[in-house]
Amino acid sequence: MKVTGVIPARYASTRFPGKPLADICGKPMIWWVYHRVIKSKKLDEVYVLTDDERIAAYCDGAGIRYMMTRNDHPNHINRVHEASLKIDADCIVCVNGDEPLIQAELIDHVIPDTIPQDKPYFMGATRRFSDAAEVVDPANIKLTLNRDNRCLYMSRSAVPFPKGTLDFTYFKYVGIECFNKKALDFFVSAEMGRLEKIEDIDHLRFLENDIALYYTEVDTESISVDTKKDLEFVREEVKKQIDSGVIVI
Repeated sequence: MKVTGVIPARYASTRFPGKPLADICGKPMIWWVYHRVIKSKKLDEVYVLTDDERIAAYCDGAGIRYMMTRNDHPNHINRVHEASLKIDADCIVCVNGDEPLIQAELIDHVIPDTIPQDKPYFMGATRRFSDAAEVVDPANIKLTLNRDNRCLYMSRSAVPFPKGTLDFTYFKYVGIECFNKKALDFFVSAEMGRLEKIEDIDHLRFLENDIALYYTEVDTESISVDTKKDLEFVREEVKKQIDSGVIVI
């Protein structure tokens, strides 16, 4: 089974323009993400997906494999689908380009030994919230899972609602996703649904069409860098790892 990893990297982020090239201890963010992802034992190859010449120029100079994509994609899944048209692989694993603390072993944890090719397939990663403040933050997507770790619903709100007790765990979306080609083909051919429009969560397109999304729990404190405050936190964490010898540049 051939597995390809992709890292979407847009320069024109609304909340944080130029984020992939933001400096973290002397290296841009995309360098950190790429060099963590390529340590995965289950990925046969890894590409950065970008629509910006500045990011492409950096990748060229740094020896990072990349692929240019169109600049009019409405979301990252459409960008991954474009890449899938050029990649011969049994599945494509997408890792968010704004998670420079991601661990390679978590990526391996999301990739199964076999993947069906006769129907859409998706597997993602989730972690438990460790801070109640994260739960009420609409930037964090909450997952409602059944006993088989199949996703029943995802929301920016705190779901399920804690009416009678707070003694349960909330689960957070983590930016590692495994798609087969049929899942990507379906996504780009289907219309945006009502729930997807309301929540602004791409994956609801699958759920609204009764396509199963499965999630596996991982143990991580990796965060997505959405703000300058997030970037400062990541810089401090990376510096600690460099100073302690955990990371050698």
